[in-house]
Amino acid sequence: MEFNHLDPIGNEEEPRRLFRSHRLRRGIYILPSVFTVANLLCGYYAILATLDGRIADFDNAARAIGIAILFDSLDGRVARAMGTNSEFGKQFDSLADVISFGIAPAFLAYAWGVRTLASVTAPEAMHLTQLGWLIGFVYLGCCAWRLARFNIQGMAQGSNRYFVGMPCPAAAGMIAATVHAFKNPISDGRVSVLWLGLILALGLLMSSTVRYSSFKDIEWARRRPSLVVVLLVLLLGAVVLFSEATLMLIASVYLVSGITMYVVRTVRHRLASRHA
Repeated sequence: MEFNHLDPIGNEEEPRRLFRSHRLRRGIYILPSVFTVANLLCGYYAILATLDGRIADFDNAARAIGIAILFDSLDGRVARAMGTNSEFGKQFDSLADVISFGIAPAFLAYAWGVRTLASVTAPEAMHLTQLGWLIGFVYLGCCAWRLARFNIQGMAQGSNRYFVGMPCPAAAGMIAATVHAFKNPISDGRVSVLWLGLILALGLLMSSTVRYSSFKDIEWARRRPSLVVVLLVLLLGAVVLFSEATLMLIASVYLVSGITMYVVRTVRHRLASRHA
């Protein structure tokens, strides 16, 4: 028996199904880019808020960078989960990261940590502001270098568990967490020097080969003990209720973790070479 290909019901239903399938596929590819645009928007807003120069604006800029980190983590996870990874998405994400985790934190670090001293006419203050411009540019350059290297080399060889160099969102998160925790801009030259030292260290860590955990080996879909769930809920509650201290602690621990693991591996390697 031969079916009629011009059946009116078939002709009406098949195009609808194909159209819905096309729209779904197109929506899946757009969704990761939506998170990337949201990341870019947060970085742009952080720059604008920093330029206003008020204490509340500095805090809003820090919050915007923190939200950008959340969007940056979501776009990659959504793309991997839906199988929509693309070269365009990778490059677009890196360009957005330069804004949100390079330019915006560099602006915020200078405005919050150095700019107040620019009104002082002493020669020391003039040299300090010039040093602030230079270190801010070094931080930005290291961020761009880190992103370009990641696009070419990817994760640590032989392992998806580690980043090579401190991730740019983590470095930006350290700056944002500090501003969010202390609020008031730095007005002491000695403290400002320490602050610039931290910014320089963050830039060097981004361009270094120090390994940092990526947490990509954690299988969130697996069953976990109830204690783990309770701890995660408590951590989330601490972020909401005590965001200043909690975010500062998280950022600091992650910063130190890479350095600590690097020192431990170096010591073990030297001890092993001596006994060999």
